[in-house]
Amino acid sequence: MLGERHRSDDISTLGHEQALICSGPPVAVPASTLARENGRSTMSLTTKLVLVVRDDLDPALAVNAAAVVGLSLGARLGHPLGDDGTDASGRSHAGLNPHPVPVLTASADALRDLHDRAQAREDLITVGFNEVARRARDYDDYLATLKSTSAADVDFVAVAVFGPRNRVTALTKRLPLHA
Repeated sequence: MLGERHRSDDISTLGHEQALICSGPPVAVPASTLARENGRSTMSLTTKLVLVVRDDLDPALAVNAAAVVGLSLGARLGHPLGDDGTDASGRSHAGLNPHPVPVLTASADALRDLHDRAQAREDLITVGFNEVARRARDYDDYLATLKSTSAADVDFVAVAVFGPRNRVTALTKRLPLHA
């Protein structure tokens, strides 16, 4: 039930659907210009992707929160992953996101401010993972509880922001890297 703490709450899972708050529908956003130079991939990044977790989270909860917003944001982006790779033994390795993904930290107040400021910009994609979602036993419980929770009472656990490099940097440049 919501509000009850069980060992499984420590790494919040909501089944196949993760609870999140997003601004905007899924969109195709050019993340970079990929080119081949002397057989190597080169990339000129015009966009930036940042994950920010609340600074007072236990390490396991911070990792979970970053994964939730990272996966949720990734599902909204239209840029492709890098090519699959093969190691020297011939084993295949799935292509990865070629974008750097810094994980930063912020206080609860700074995280709320980041979410609100980023969500207000039409050129940014913002995904927020909140305490209502983290504590929910399933997705339906999350949606029902969220519907009865005022925006002022939605406390964020993590926020992902994607968009033009200069806009994302302006919002996050003073935040420290997660230790």
